[in-house]
Amino acid sequence: MRHGYTAEQTKPQMGFFTDTSLCIGCKACEVACKEWNQIPDSIQELTGMSYDNTIDLGANTWRHVQFIEQPTQIETEAGFRWLMSSDVCKHCSEAACLDVCPTGALFRTEFDTVVVQEDICNGCGYCVPACPFGVLDQREGDGRVWKCTLCYDRLKDDKEPACAQACPTNSIQFGELGDLRERAKVRVLELQERGVEGAQLYGADPDDGVGGMHSFFLLLDEPEAYSLPPDPKVTTRDLPDTWGAAFAAAGALAAGIVASFIGARRR
Repeated sequence: MRHGYTAEQTKPQMGFFTDTSLCIGCKACEVACKEWNQIPDSIQELTGMSYDNTIDLGANTWRHVQFIEQPTQIETEAGFRWLMSSDVCKHCSEAACLDVCPTGALFRTEFDTVVVQEDICNGCGYCVPACPFGVLDQREGDGRVWKCTLCYDRLKDDKEPACAQACPTNSIQFGELGDLRERAKVRVLELQERGVEGAQLYGADPDDGVGGMHSFFLLLDEPEAYSLPPDPKVTTRDLPDTWGAAFAAAGALAAGIVASFIGARRR
Protein backbone atom coordinates (compact mmCIF):
# COMPACT_ATOMS: atom_id res chain seq x y z
CA MET A 1 0.00 0.00 0.00
CA ARG A 2 1.23 3.58 -0.71
CA HIS A 3 -0.06 7.14 -0.39
CA GLY A 4 -3.24 6.09 1.42
CA TYR A 5 -4.50 3.69 -1.25
CA THR A 6 -5.35 0.03 -0.64
CA ALA A 7 -3.70 -2.72 -2.67
CA GLU A 8 -6.88 -2.94 -4.77
CA GLN A 9 -6.91 0.79 -5.48
CA THR A 10 -3.19 1.19 -6.23
CA LYS A 11 -2.32 1.38 -9.90
CA PRO A 12 1.05 1.13 -11.67
CA GLN A 13 3.18 4.26 -11.43
CA MET A 14 2.62 6.15 -14.68
CA GLY A 15 4.56 8.95 -16.31
CA PHE A 16 6.00 10.71 -19.35
CA PHE A 17 9.32 10.16 -21.09
CA THR A 18 10.01 13.15 -23.33
CA ASP A 19 12.70 12.43 -25.92
CA THR A 20 13.79 15.88 -27.05
CA SER A 21 15.83 14.39 -29.91
CA LEU A 22 12.54 13.57 -31.63
CA CYS A 23 10.73 16.86 -30.97
CA ILE A 24 10.10 18.97 -34.09
CA GLY A 25 8.52 21.93 -32.29
CA CYS A 26 5.11 21.51 -33.88
CA LYS A 27 3.29 22.32 -30.59
CA ALA A 28 0.62 19.68 -31.27
CA CYS A 29 0.99 18.68 -27.62
CA GLU A 30 0.23 22.23 -26.46
CA VAL A 31 -2.89 22.39 -28.61
CA ALA A 32 -4.13 18.95 -27.53
CA CYS A 33 -3.55 19.82 -23.87
CA LYS A 34 -5.49 23.06 -24.17
CA GLU A 35 -8.37 21.49 -26.07
CA TRP A 36 -8.83 18.51 -23.75
CA ASN A 37 -8.45 20.46 -20.50
CA GLN A 38 -10.27 23.58 -21.75
CA ILE A 39 -7.36 25.84 -20.79
CA PRO A 40 -7.63 29.57 -21.64
CA ASP A 41 -5.51 31.07 -24.41
CA SER A 42 -1.96 31.97 -23.46
CA ILE A 43 -0.51 33.40 -26.67
CA GLN A 44 2.02 36.11 -25.84
CA GLU A 45 3.80 38.71 -27.91
CA LEU A 46 6.90 37.45 -29.69
CA THR A 47 9.89 38.78 -27.78
CA GLY A 48 12.30 38.93 -30.69
CA MET A 49 14.47 36.41 -28.82
CA SER A 50 12.60 33.32 -30.00
CA TYR A 51 9.88 32.07 -32.34
CA ASP A 52 8.14 30.59 -29.29
CA ASN A 53 4.79 32.30 -28.64
CA THR A 54 3.95 30.76 -25.27
CA ILE A 55 7.27 31.57 -23.53
CA ASP A 56 7.00 29.30 -20.46
CA LEU A 57 4.85 27.00 -18.35
CA GLY A 58 2.05 28.61 -16.36
CA ALA A 59 -1.52 28.34 -15.18
CA ASN A 60 -2.68 28.63 -18.81
CA THR A 61 0.16 26.63 -20.39
CA TRP A 62 0.48 23.11 -18.99
CA ARG A 63 2.67 21.89 -21.88
CA HIS A 64 5.25 24.26 -23.29
CA VAL A 65 7.44 23.55 -26.33
CA GLN A 66 10.72 25.41 -25.98
CA PHE A 67 12.58 26.71 -29.05
CA ILE A 68 16.24 26.97 -28.06
CA GLU A 69 18.58 28.44 -30.66
CA GLN A 70 22.26 27.62 -30.19
CA PRO A 71 25.38 28.55 -32.16
CA THR A 72 27.21 25.54 -33.53
CA GLN A 73 30.83 24.85 -34.37
CA ILE A 74 29.78 22.84 -37.40
CA GLU A 75 30.30 24.82 -40.58
CA THR A 76 26.77 25.17 -41.92
CA GLU A 77 25.00 27.90 -43.80
CA ALA A 78 22.79 28.61 -40.80
CA GLY A 79 25.56 28.51 -38.20
CA PHE A 80 23.20 27.42 -35.41
CA ARG A 81 21.07 24.51 -34.28
CA TRP A 82 17.62 24.29 -32.74
CA LEU A 83 16.89 22.37 -29.56
CA MET A 84 13.20 21.58 -29.13
CA SER A 85 11.74 20.34 -25.87
CA SER A 86 8.18 19.92 -24.64
CA ASP A 87 8.29 20.87 -20.97
CA VAL A 88 5.66 19.95 -18.36
CA CYS A 89 5.13 19.47 -14.62
CA LYS A 90 7.60 16.86 -13.34
CA HIS A 91 5.14 15.09 -10.98
CA CYS A 92 7.97 14.67 -8.45
CA SER A 93 8.06 11.55 -6.29
CA GLU A 94 8.91 13.85 -3.37
CA ALA A 95 6.72 16.86 -4.10
CA ALA A 96 7.22 20.00 -2.04
CA CYS A 97 3.94 21.41 -3.33
CA LEU A 98 2.10 18.61 -1.53
CA ASP A 99 3.98 19.30 1.69
CA VAL A 100 3.01 22.97 1.88
CA CYS A 101 -0.60 22.86 0.65
CA PRO A 102 -2.82 23.72 3.67
CA THR A 103 -6.14 22.62 2.18
CA GLY A 104 -5.36 19.25 0.61
CA ALA A 105 -6.08 20.69 -2.83
CA LEU A 106 -2.90 19.01 -4.07
CA PHE A 107 -2.99 15.24 -3.79
CA ARG A 108 -1.16 12.17 -5.05
CA THR A 109 -3.28 9.96 -7.26
CA GLU A 110 -3.41 6.18 -7.40
CA PHE A 111 -1.03 6.46 -10.39
CA ASP A 112 1.50 8.25 -8.11
CA THR A 113 1.09 11.54 -9.99
CA VAL A 114 0.32 14.95 -8.46
CA VAL A 115 -2.95 16.77 -9.19
CA VAL A 116 -4.56 20.05 -8.08
CA GLN A 117 -8.25 19.96 -7.17
CA GLU A 118 -9.46 23.34 -8.36
CA ASP A 119 -12.61 23.20 -6.23
CA ILE A 120 -10.49 22.93 -3.05
CA CYS A 121 -7.62 25.30 -3.90
CA ASN A 122 -8.02 28.55 -1.94
CA GLY A 123 -5.41 30.49 -3.92
CA CYS A 124 -2.97 30.87 -1.00
CA GLY A 125 -0.06 30.37 -3.40
CA TYR A 126 2.18 28.55 -0.89
CA CYS A 127 2.95 25.86 -3.46
CA VAL A 128 4.22 28.33 -6.07
CA PRO A 129 7.63 29.10 -4.49
CA ALA A 130 7.87 25.53 -3.14
CA CYS A 131 8.21 24.07 -6.65
CA PRO A 132 11.93 23.75 -7.58
CA PHE A 133 11.04 23.97 -11.29
CA GLY A 134 8.81 27.05 -11.23
CA VAL A 135 5.92 25.07 -12.72
CA LEU A 136 3.11 26.10 -10.40
CA ASP A 137 1.33 29.34 -11.22
CA GLN A 138 -1.81 31.18 -10.15
CA ARG A 139 -4.30 32.11 -12.86
CA GLU A 140 -4.87 35.84 -13.26
CA GLY A 141 -8.37 36.86 -12.19
CA ASP A 142 -8.85 33.46 -10.55
CA GLY A 143 -6.06 33.19 -7.98
CA ARG A 144 -6.12 29.41 -7.93
CA VAL A 145 -3.19 27.25 -9.01
CA TRP A 146 -3.43 25.19 -12.20
CA LYS A 147 -0.97 22.73 -13.75
CA CYS A 148 -0.65 19.48 -15.70
CA THR A 149 -2.70 16.63 -14.24
CA LEU A 150 -1.12 14.04 -16.54
CA CYS A 151 -4.70 13.86 -17.84
CA TYR A 152 -5.90 12.16 -14.67
CA ASP A 153 -9.43 11.90 -16.04
CA ARG A 154 -8.16 10.06 -19.12
CA LEU A 155 -5.95 7.75 -17.04
CA LYS A 156 -8.97 6.63 -15.03
CA ASP A 157 -10.59 5.61 -18.35
CA ASP A 158 -7.42 3.74 -19.46
CA LYS A 159 -6.59 6.38 -22.07
CA GLU A 160 -3.21 8.00 -22.66
CA PRO A 161 -2.81 11.73 -22.00
CA ALA A 162 -3.91 14.03 -24.80
CA CYS A 163 -0.40 15.43 -25.44
CA ALA A 164 1.16 11.99 -25.89
CA GLN A 165 -1.64 10.89 -28.18
CA ALA A 166 -1.25 13.99 -30.35
CA CYS A 167 2.58 13.91 -30.64
CA PRO A 168 3.36 12.98 -34.28
CA THR A 169 6.98 11.90 -33.67
CA ASN A 170 6.55 9.92 -30.42
CA SER A 171 8.72 12.47 -28.64
CA ILE A 172 6.26 12.32 -25.71
CA GLN A 173 5.95 8.72 -24.57
CA PHE A 174 3.48 7.65 -21.90
CA GLY A 175 3.48 4.43 -19.89
CA GLU A 176 4.52 2.67 -16.71
CA LEU A 177 7.39 4.51 -15.09
CA GLY A 178 9.74 1.53 -14.81
CA ASP A 179 9.26 0.60 -18.47
CA LEU A 180 9.83 4.20 -19.56
CA ARG A 181 13.08 4.43 -17.61
CA GLU A 182 14.43 1.26 -19.21
CA ARG A 183 13.40 2.47 -22.66
CA ALA A 184 15.07 5.82 -22.02
CA LYS A 185 18.39 4.20 -21.01
CA VAL A 186 18.45 2.22 -24.25
CA ARG A 187 17.69 5.35 -26.27
CA VAL A 188 20.53 7.33 -24.63
CA LEU A 189 23.04 4.58 -25.39
CA GLU A 190 21.80 4.44 -28.96
CA LEU A 191 22.33 8.18 -29.44
CA GLN A 192 25.72 8.15 -27.74
CA GLU A 193 26.89 5.31 -30.02
CA ARG A 194 25.82 7.48 -32.96
CA GLY A 195 28.09 10.25 -31.71
CA VAL A 196 25.55 12.43 -29.90
CA GLU A 197 27.82 13.15 -26.95
CA GLY A 198 25.43 15.49 -25.14
CA ALA A 199 22.63 12.92 -24.87
CA GLN A 200 21.66 12.43 -21.22
CA LEU A 201 18.68 11.65 -19.04
CA TYR A 202 17.18 14.23 -16.70
CA GLY A 203 14.86 13.25 -13.87
CA ALA A 204 15.01 9.47 -14.42
CA ASP A 205 17.07 8.71 -11.28
CA PRO A 206 14.87 7.78 -8.29
CA ASP A 207 17.74 8.77 -5.99
CA ASP A 208 17.91 12.37 -7.17
CA GLY A 209 16.93 15.41 -5.09
CA VAL A 210 13.18 15.00 -5.72
CA GLY A 211 12.99 11.22 -5.52
CA GLY A 212 12.81 10.87 -9.29
CA MET A 213 10.35 12.51 -11.65
CA HIS A 214 7.30 10.95 -13.24
CA SER A 215 7.91 13.24 -16.18
CA PHE A 216 11.54 12.95 -17.21
CA PHE A 217 13.55 13.91 -20.28
CA LEU A 218 16.25 12.90 -22.71
CA LEU A 219 18.28 16.06 -23.29
CA LEU A 220 20.86 16.84 -25.97
CA ASP A 221 22.72 19.38 -23.84
CA GLU A 222 23.18 20.29 -20.19
CA PRO A 223 19.95 20.98 -18.22
CA GLU A 224 20.76 24.69 -17.98
CA ALA A 225 20.37 24.99 -21.76
CA TYR A 226 16.72 24.03 -21.28
CA SER A 227 16.26 26.34 -18.27
CA LEU A 228 16.18 23.32 -15.94
CA PRO A 229 17.97 23.29 -12.57
CA PRO A 230 21.00 20.98 -12.81
CA ASP A 231 20.52 19.50 -9.33
CA PRO A 232 16.91 20.05 -8.19
CA LYS A 233 16.03 19.33 -4.57
CA VAL A 234 12.70 19.13 -2.82
CA THR A 235 12.47 22.49 -1.10
CA THR A 236 10.71 21.15 2.02
CA ARG A 237 13.27 18.46 2.82
CA ASP A 238 14.80 20.53 5.65
CA LEU A 239 11.47 21.75 7.05
CA PRO A 240 11.44 19.43 10.12
CA ASP A 241 14.90 20.64 11.17
CA THR A 242 13.98 24.24 10.40
CA TRP A 243 10.77 24.08 12.44
CA GLY A 244 12.60 22.26 15.25
CA ALA A 245 15.23 24.99 15.40
CA ALA A 246 12.53 27.68 15.30
CA PHE A 247 10.61 26.09 18.18
CA ALA A 248 13.82 25.69 20.18
CA ALA A 249 14.70 29.34 19.59
CA ALA A 250 11.18 30.40 20.54
CA GLY A 251 11.39 28.30 23.70
CA ALA A 252 14.72 29.82 24.66
CA LEU A 253 13.37 33.32 24.05
CA ALA A 254 10.27 32.62 26.15
CA ALA A 255 12.43 31.21 28.98
CA GLY A 256 14.62 34.32 28.86
CA ILE A 257 11.60 36.62 29.07
CA VAL A 258 10.19 34.69 32.02
CA ALA A 259 13.56 34.74 33.80
CA SER A 260 13.87 38.49 33.22
CA PHE A 261 10.35 39.04 34.54
CA ILE A 262 11.03 36.99 37.68
CA GLY A 263 14.31 38.77 38.23
CA ALA A 264 12.60 42.15 37.95
CA ARG A 265 9.92 41.10 40.45
CA ARG A 266 12.56 40.05 42.98
CA ARG A 267 14.32 43.39 42.72
